Amino acid sequence: MTSTILVVDDEPDLETLVLQKFRKQVGEGGIKFLFARDGVEALHSIQSNPDVDIVMSDINMPRMDGLALLQKLQEMDDKKSTIIISAYGDMGNIRAAMNCGAFDFLTKPIDFADLEHTISKTLRHVEGIRQARREQVEAERAYAALSRFFSPQLVSRLVARDKGAEVTIHWRDVTAMFTDISGFTSLVDTTSPEVLGILINEYVSGMTEVVFAYEGTVAKVIGDAIHVLFNAPGDQPDHAARGIACAHALDNWAQNFRERWRAKSVAFGATRIGLHAGPALVGNFGGERLFDYAAYGDTINTAARLEAANKVLGTRICVSEAVAGSYPEFIGRPIGDLVLRGRSETLRAYEPLTRESFDSPLTARYSEAFAKLSTEDPSVMPAFAALFGEHPGDALAGFHLRRLLNGEKGTRINVA
Repeated sequence: MTSTILVVDDEPDLETLVLQKFRKQVGEGGIKFLFARDGVEALHSIQSNPDVDIVMSDINMPRMDGLALLQKLQEMDDKKSTIIISAYGDMGNIRAAMNCGAFDFLTKPIDFADLEHTISKTLRHVEGIRQARREQVEAERAYAALSRFFSPQLVSRLVARDKGAEVTIHWRDVTAMFTDISGFTSLVDTTSPEVLGILINEYVSGMTEVVFAYEGTVAKVIGDAIHVLFNAPGDQPDHAARGIACAHALDNWAQNFRERWRAKSVAFGATRIGLHAGPALVGNFGGERLFDYAAYGDTINTAARLEAANKVLGTRICVSEAVAGSYPEFIGRPIGDLVLRGRSETLRAYEPLTRESFDSPLTARYSEAFAKLSTEDPSVMPAFAALFGEHPGDALAGFHLRRLLNGEKGTRINVA
């Protein structure tokens, strides 16, 4: 790579002398020299040759002297490294130049061996600055890309770690979450594009902010559906607890959002949420040119199917035993042993509850009825009938009552 040096001096024979002393480096293409007679000419030369690496300037020159030129150079966005050259009698000016940002100085008459050493040292300094700028640009690009998926706190940690090992493809235990909106297709068909655009953008932005508040990772946003990961890419030993707390916060935010838009006569559906925990293959699946942080595997598929199961069950949040069992302080009520789409084995699922809901008489009554369901107690149907009669808004109790009325027994539930 050729380094460009601009020599600014009004001595007429300096150009010839410099080119003669550095003829080997110039001939090999290592250095390219440009020449100017004063500061004004130097600024024009830099404008025409923005790739100048070093400005080597005398102090005493007509029109614009070296100190004025140095001040102009310091005002530029791309500050040039400057070597000041002057006579011994100008030591006061040299000191002033150094205080104004000059990198180094030489005295006249010029010792060309010393000049060669000074140029080499200055070029190393220039390359250090350029490398720092390149790293800053790369960090800014990485921050912009990662900010689409990760919380600001996590992005800062990832960008600070040069290697980005956390986003290479690897197996990792995660808590996976999927959210979706009921009746979204009908909403699209009946809402104007202008309103729909505002609606979905506000919804996704709000939901994402909630996820980021719990340091979750937004792996995908597909229309109204959002895929979230915990414990990826960074370590979160409490990822199951984070997932449950985030699900409650998302449910609360989405319900408030729904009511606000219903007040504007927009029939926005309920948000359904599913969570499952286990191993998944996670990392950047975008190749060399794209950044596509994603997760694949049975854990991810199961979380998606638990989200869809809410539609059948009448619940808004459905979590697997793998999630509930990973959080010792989990509070909720059992839903049953689900047979998900494409599966033959059952998966115990729960509806997480807030402390207020868990402590209510309704939950105690439900637990009693579910215990009868587990043992196929003959009195289970009257128990659920009485419960639903007193609490007709309890969709899960209504779901079990319908099952029993249709002749189903036990806790095995086919939601395929």
